[in-house]
Amino acid sequence: MNKIYLDNAATTFPKPKQVSDAVYEYMTSIGSNINRGTYETAYNLESIVFETRQMLCDMFEAEDCKNVIFTKNITESLNFVLKGFLQPGDHVITSAVEHNAVMRPLGQLEKKGLEFSRCACRKDGTLILEDLENCLKPNTKAIVMTNASNVSGTILPLKEVGAFAKEHGLKFIVDSAQTAGVLPISMKEMNIDALCFTGHKALLGPQGIGGFILKEDMIGLIDPIISGGTGSLSHTEEIPEFMPDRFESGTMNLPGIVGLHAGLKWIEETGMDNIHAREMELTARLLEAMQKLEDEGKLVIAGKHDLVERTGVISVMTTEKDPAEIAFALDCEYGIMTRVGLHCAPSAHKTLETFPTGTVRFSVGYWTTDEEIDTAIRAMNELLA
Repeated sequence: MNKIYLDNAATTFPKPKQVSDAVYEYMTSIGSNINRGTYETAYNLESIVFETRQMLCDMFEAEDCKNVIFTKNITESLNFVLKGFLQPGDHVITSAVEHNAVMRPLGQLEKKGLEFSRCACRKDGTLILEDLENCLKPNTKAIVMTNASNVSGTILPLKEVGAFAKEHGLKFIVDSAQTAGVLPISMKEMNIDALCFTGHKALLGPQGIGGFILKEDMIGLIDPIISGGTGSLSHTEEIPEFMPDRFESGTMNLPGIVGLHAGLKWIEETGMDNIHAREMELTARLLEAMQKLEDEGKLVIAGKHDLVERTGVISVMTTEKDPAEIAFALDCEYGIMTRVGLHCAPSAHKTLETFPTGTVRFSVGYWTTDEEIDTAIRAMNELLA
C-alpha cells in the first residue's frame, strides 16, 4: 500500500533532496563546531550559519541578521521570549485559538503573577479585532499571537494587530509556526517586535531547529533564560551583551542549520507565492469534497469554508463516528496519514466548538498530488457512507 502523507501542519514531508544532502554532507565531511575551531572547515561552516541568518532576516524583513537567534524549535523560542520578557504584574493579550506553545508558558507565568486575556475569535477562528480594545488594561505589556491556527488554518490579521500594538505602546510577539515559508511576513510592516519560527515545517528544514528574531529595542528587555559557553569572551563568566551570543550558548544544532539553509535556498528558487498557490489549489479540491459531506450531515468543518485567509489545513469533526476511529481507518485501510485529537490547542478547539471530541486534521504540502487528494476524498466518502 502506498502511503499518503497529509500531516504537513505537524512537519513537512518530504523535504527537498537538497536538505538531506546538505545534512549528510555536514555529518560526513565537516562535523566541526563554529566559534570554537580555528581552522578552515569551521570558518567555512560559520559562513553558512551567517548566510542562514541573513536569509531569514531578508525573508521576514527584519532589522539585522545578528538578531536572528537559533533554538531547537519554536516552543523553545516562545519560552525564551515570554519568560525572558514578562514579569509578575504584567498583563498580556493573546487570542482564543492559540497553541499550547503559547498557552502553557503563559499559564506558568500566571502562577507567578502574570495576567493574560484572550481576544475573542468567531466560530470559524477569525479574530474579532474590536475585542482587542476590551482586553486592554493599564498594565498591558504585550500581545502574543499566532499567525494562523494549527487546527482550522484560519489566518489572523497580523498587520492590523501590529498596528494596534504600536498605537498602544505594546510589544508584539508572533508565533509563525503555521505560516513561515508559505506566507509573507514582514516584521517591519506588521510592527512585529519578536518573531518566533520553526525550521521543520514550511521552512523545510529538519526537526530540531528553530529560532526567534528580535527588533533592536527588544534585545535588552529580554533576560537570557539559558546561559553557558559561547566561544566568545571566554575570559569572563558574564553573559555577553552582544548579539547573537546574548541568547545563544552551548553547542548549536549545526546539522539542523545546514539543512535549514538548504530549505531556505529551495524556497527562494521555487518562490513562496508558487508554493502557496499550489497548496491552495489542493486545499480547494479537498475542501469542496468535505463541504459536500457536511451538506449531507456526515461531518462538520472546523473553521472557514472558503480559501480566504486560510492555510492548507482542514479539520473535520465527524458526526456519527469517533475521529480517532476515522483516522485509524484512513491509515490502515488507505495508507493516509492525518492527525487526530486536540492538536495541542484546546483553546482553539473550544473556540471552534470541537472540544473535547477533537477533529481529524488533513494538511497538504507542496508535494501532495492530485491523485492523493482524490484518494483522501474517496476514503472519507466510503468511511462515512
